[in-house]
Amino acid sequence: MAKKPDLLPGTLDMLILKTLTRAPLHGYGIAQHIKRISDDVLTVEEGSLYPALQRLLLQGWVKAEWKMTETNRRARYYTLTIEGRKQLGLEVSEFERMIAAIGRVLQDQEA
Repeated sequence: MAKKPDLLPGTLDMLILKTLTRAPLHGYGIAQHIKRISDDVLTVEEGSLYPALQRLLLQGWVKAEWKMTETNRRARYYTLTIEGRKQLGLEVSEFERMIAAIGRVLQDQEA
C-alpha cells in the first residue's frame, strides 16, 4: 500500500481556509471535504486539524460557534472571516509562487 504524502509545511492552514469559503463546517466535515476533493490523497488527522483550527481562531481568520449537527450532536462550526479571506489570498499567491519556483528547478536542463 502506497504511503500517503505529507502536506507541505504551511499548506494545512491554506486548505482549511479554502474549504471554509464554501460554507461553515465542523472539524470532521473539513477533514472529509479535503480528503474527498483530493481524491483521498490528502488526509488530515485530528492531531493536526484541531491545533490548526485553534491557530486560525487566534489569528482571527476563522470564528467558531457551537451548533447541532445533522445527526443531533453538538459540534463546533467554523466560519471564514473577512481577515481569513484576505489571508487565504496571500497564502494562495505565495503557494503558487513556491510551486512555480519548484517547477523551474525540476525543469532545469543543466543537471
